[in-house]
Amino acid sequence: MPSAVTARGTQRATRPERPAATRRSGDLLLVLIALCTAVTAANIYLAAPLLPLIARDFGSTASGVAWIASVAQFGYAAGLLFFAPLGDRVNRRPLVAALSLVTTAALVAGAAAPGIVTLAAAVLVASAATVVPQLLVPLVAERAPAHHRARHVAAVISGLFAGVVAARVLGGLAGQAFGWRPVFVGAAVLTAVLGLLTAAALPSERHRPRPEGGLFAGLRAMPGLVRRSPDLWRACVRQAGMYGAWSALWTSLALLLTGEPYHLSTATAGLFGLFGLTASLVAPLAGGLVDRFGAAKVVRGAYALAAVSVPLFWLGGQAVVALFVAAIVIHAALVASQVANQTLALTTTSAPATANSAYIVAGFAGGATASALAGLAFTHFGWGGVIAVAATWLVAGWSATAVRR
Repeated sequence: MPSAVTARGTQRATRPERPAATRRSGDLLLVLIALCTAVTAANIYLAAPLLPLIARDFGSTASGVAWIASVAQFGYAAGLLFFAPLGDRVNRRPLVAALSLVTTAALVAGAAAPGIVTLAAAVLVASAATVVPQLLVPLVAERAPAHHRARHVAAVISGLFAGVVAARVLGGLAGQAFGWRPVFVGAAVLTAVLGLLTAAALPSERHRPRPEGGLFAGLRAMPGLVRRSPDLWRACVRQAGMYGAWSALWTSLALLLTGEPYHLSTATAGLFGLFGLTASLVAPLAGGLVDRFGAAKVVRGAYALAAVSVPLFWLGGQAVVALFVAAIVIHAALVASQVANQTLALTTTSAPATANSAYIVAGFAGGATASALAGLAFTHFGWGGVIAVAATWLVAGWSATAVRR
């Protein structure tokens, strides 16, 4: 680990213990950030469980609109390139408030969309602006005690995956009951309320110096930062492989469950999202393991779990019990990998927000590409094609980083 990181960790470790009132204030802020993370993360996956309803509304097929899920992920990756690196150099309060309002407006526009292309454009804008969690997670890591840093990062990641579960389960149930458009309106209201509350609660950053190079200096610095840090590069590639495998399977699952051989309703298929609660339960455990044993060992274990889940998902094409087990295993693998790799990304350079942006962009680019290929694979080869995409992503993510650069 670079000496600058070691020095920062030493400084944190030797700081006097904070007063009880300060600790309580910090805990409340962490809870609020986790809730805001849950809501904003849900926006990225809002369309996935609603795809059959959207297709019916616009006179298309579910596989014909599956690409909207990829649009959301590409939009999020694009937003991370332009907005998340600003966490190193500008006041987060007005930025979080502005992005929350833009996301709200885009979701409302999506709810009123007259066609698939207009809806996709609204989803793209909403996903690009809903990068608030990645503006805040470097702040959480910075304020956390050094020996509990991964646990604090894990708390935010728990919120993120809780949002994914809410998008799939509550979104599917609400969509079945009221239609997909009211679901978009409800998400807009929650985004505005929690986004503005979080912005108001953030610590003051009035005197942060503005570095040379303008607001997008972090964007230009990303390639060099990744190139100079083998640990950051490894975290980016491995999470891209893991997230790509998960995305291929999870974004295509509604297509499997609502078609042959299961023929489930959208609401019933959405209940599979409850297995995502595994992630929220595993995240604190993973944080403790990272703090104790280091990120590398946790990532190795996560990839082993993901490898086990792939044949289980293949069996799940005909046996629903195998799908149950596979869903639990893949979520445990994903969140353990996320906690370990993101903690590494946040602590391996002197520009944590920029490094975190590079890490999340890599993950979501891998996820978006895998989702797009999985949609095509499902259309032409069925569920077996989706399994092949997921397996390929896992092999690529691990083999590309197995040998140190």
